[in-house]
Amino acid sequence: MISWWCVARQEPWTWQWVAYPGVWLASILPAVLYFRAVARSEEITTRRQKLQFLGGIAVFWIASDWPLGALGAGYLASAHMAQFLLYTLGAAPLLLLGTPRWMAERILDRLRLRGVVGWLSKSLLVTAIVYNVGLAVTHSPGVVSSLRTSQMGSFVMDVIWLILGFILWMPVLAPVLEMRHPNAFARIGYLFITTSVVAVVPASFLTFTQLPLYSIYELAPRIGSLTANADQQLAGIVMKLGSIPVIWSTIAVVWFRWVRTEREQEAIAG
Repeated sequence: MISWWCVARQEPWTWQWVAYPGVWLASILPAVLYFRAVARSEEITTRRQKLQFLGGIAVFWIASDWPLGALGAGYLASAHMAQFLLYTLGAAPLLLLGTPRWMAERILDRLRLRGVVGWLSKSLLVTAIVYNVGLAVTHSPGVVSSLRTSQMGSFVMDVIWLILGFILWMPVLAPVLEMRHPNAFARIGYLFITTSVVAVVPASFLTFTQLPLYSIYELAPRIGSLTANADQQLAGIVMKLGSIPVIWSTIAVVWFRWVRTEREQEAIAG
C-alpha cells in the first residue's frame, strides 16, 4: 500500500510497513538543495552545521514517516503530540543551527522575509503570541479532525508545525546573529514563558479532562489496551513534560554563555 502522506485511516492498525513517498521527497529534496548550494558557494559552511542540518532532516523524517507519522495522523493523540514536539523542538532548531548565515540571508532576501523575520525576532511578545495561537489552533478538535482526514490537510498541519518551530526559535537561534534578541535574560524568559507557562493550560486540560476531545482518535481502532481517554491523558503528559529537556538545556546554554561573555568583558576592562 502506497500513500503520498500519512493520513487518518479507518483500518485496524498493523505493524505492516507502508510507503509514504511524499515524506521521502520532503526529507531528501531540502538536503539535496542544501548540499548543492554549499558545494557551489565559496562561503564557509562548517562540518558541524552540515551535521546539524542533517540531524534536523532526520528528525523531520522520523516525525513524518511510518510508524509515528501514521500513528499521529489517525490513531493516537499521544503520537500526534509527539510529532508536534519533534517538529518544533527538534527539527526546527537543528535546521536553523545548520543553516549558515550566507544561506539564510539569500533565502530571506529571495522570499522577501528579512524585515518580517527580523521584526518577529525582536518582538518577543508578538512571537510568543503567534506561536501559542498556532499551537492552540492546530490542536483544536475541529482543526485536527478536518486536516487529518486528507493527505493534503495532514501535510499542511505538519508544515505549519515546522514553521511554528522556526518562529519559536528565531529570536534565540537565528542564523543571522543580528536577528537574535540581544538580551540574554529576555531570551531565557521568552523560552520559559512561551513553552512552559502558557502550554500548561492545554496540557493540563488534556491530562485531567475525562471527556475525549478528539473524535478522530476516540473513534479510531484501538492499539493494544490503550483506551481513548488514557491516550488523551498521555498526550497531555507528553505536551507538558516533553519540552523540558530541550528548553531547559537551551536556557542553561544561554545563561552560561552570558556569564562567560560578562567575565571576558570584565577581564578586558580590568
